[in-house]
Amino acid sequence: MIKDFLIINFTGKNDSIGLRVNNNFFVKKIQTNIRNNGLLVNNIFDLIKEKKAKVDKNFSVIVNIGPGSFSGIRISFAIAKGIKIAKGTKIYGYKDSHLAEFNLKNIELLIQKNLIENNLIKPVYLS
Repeated sequence: MIKDFLIINFTGKNDSIGLRVNNNFFVKKIQTNIRNNGLLVNNIFDLIKEKKAKVDKNFSVIVNIGPGSFSGIRISFAIAKGIKIAKGTKIYGYKDSHLAEFNLKNIELLIQKNLIENNLIKPVYLS
């Protein structure tokens, strides 16, 4: 069961990150700027630090696997993989079409309906 998580929606449209910690959900909109990859990383780590999230083996990172921007999806994967390597988190992916609106209710439905997957080998890029 996924309890606390970070969700990264970085596909080139309505880019945002969400953090669920201790039954509270926080959303931060991200201004898309592929040239400055550090912006997304800094926003994620600032949010985690600010909300005092415990990132460990019981924490999950959920990534939008597309369709979307090639660079945005690859950056999201790299960040998720880095967090997994550093902290031992679980990584899951979801298809953009499965999340109607980026809010906690819809994200929880995504999880309950088992529309997330831990096989992130086949992202869908827009050309």
